[in-house]
Amino acid sequence: MTEIASPYISHPRITVLGVQPGTSPFRIVEIDGEVVGEARDVTDVLQAAASFGITVHDLDDPDVVRWVGGDRYTWRPRR
Repeated sequence: MTEIASPYISHPRITVLGVQPGTSPFRIVEIDGEVVGEARDVTDVLQAAASFGITVHDLDDPDVVRWVGGDRYTWRPRR
């Protein structure tokens, strides 16, 4: 298989993991593979990125943010 024929796999710097249940659900945020904190909404994700010098223009761009267990609108545990 040549490089041109191989599928593209992005490696975004920001990963937002699935919702953790609790009285105040949150998602764990990783930057460059390191856990940097918890997010309770999109604003928390943007603030974490900014603290590492990352400007996010499009939260739906898979080259920028990887959403695990839901998208940017998922902030409650699935039932």
